[in-house]
Amino acid sequence: MPAYTEPDGHPGLRAALARHVGVSRSVRAGADDVLVTQGAQQALDLVGRVLVEPGDRVAVEEPGYPPARRLFRSHGARVTGVPVDAEGLVVAALPADTRLVYVTPSHQFPLGVPMSLARRTALLDWAERHGAVLVEDDYDSEYRFGGRPLEPLQSLDRHGRVVYVGSFSKTLLPMLRVGFLVAPASLRSALRTAKHLADWHGDLTTQGALAEFVDEGLLARHIRRTSREYAARRRAVLAALRDRLAGRLDPVPSAAGLHLAARPAPGSRVDLAPVVARAGERGVAVASLAGYCAERPRPGLVIGYGGIALADVDEGIRRLAAAFPPALLG
Repeated sequence: MPAYTEPDGHPGLRAALARHVGVSRSVRAGADDVLVTQGAQQALDLVGRVLVEPGDRVAVEEPGYPPARRLFRSHGARVTGVPVDAEGLVVAALPADTRLVYVTPSHQFPLGVPMSLARRTALLDWAERHGAVLVEDDYDSEYRFGGRPLEPLQSLDRHGRVVYVGSFSKTLLPMLRVGFLVAPASLRSALRTAKHLADWHGDLTTQGALAEFVDEGLLARHIRRTSREYAARRRAVLAALRDRLAGRLDPVPSAAGLHLAARPAPGSRVDLAPVVARAGERGVAVASLAGYCAERPRPGLVIGYGGIALADVDEGIRRLAAAFPPALLG
């Protein structure tokens, strides 16, 4: 008779993930701290099921990750956008009654700015004073192209306030549907129960294979190889923007990830919504930064380079430049 297994996930993968994030991201975790999920979105859903009651306030970054906003709202939360500046989430702007804060500190989505150490410390202190939980989504921290990575909130946390979330959607394949969370001891049992109720367990064959992939060093090797490729694409995008869109778009400084954000250059008055539409007609997919804002729209573009060949970057930016009004093309 077929048997179900534990909801935590494949024990080998949990141990491999604990070792991997410990080495690569300084996350403090053992196998028992790790819960394997069906992608990062399920990890967020489990946190919502355990921590969010209808009417609770959840703070998210503004601009930020729209699926997180929608998910917490589906649990009945009052979701409030909190502004982001050059140091990350503005802690002073957090409502005092916030129950949960969702943040992307290593590479803010979508602006790309890292949260400063001072801001990380302030956020952890705020969470402790207000009895709030921080959900740290470390969605593509493996791809860092400059600067020393700061310690994650999870490793700085001394009071059990941080749930650390990651996945393999960016490093390997979204279709794997393998994510994970690292939870403090106070939440572990409740999250495990929620996982059991949601789907009992995931695909253990895939999880077992992934455990071997991690333990044999193949994941680390893959990340080193793809990092070189993505770094080259990033340099090409930045160079092409300087060549073809100088005076119209200014990239937001960042040093990680598979995309970059760009704001209108000082003095530019172009409406970017038609630019996005015209670029799409030319076969170039870029997103409006305003689409990541729910309360305070910001003008700008989000330009991804994870799915474009290096040789095609310049042509892509040329087509994007052609989507701007002719009067601004100089």
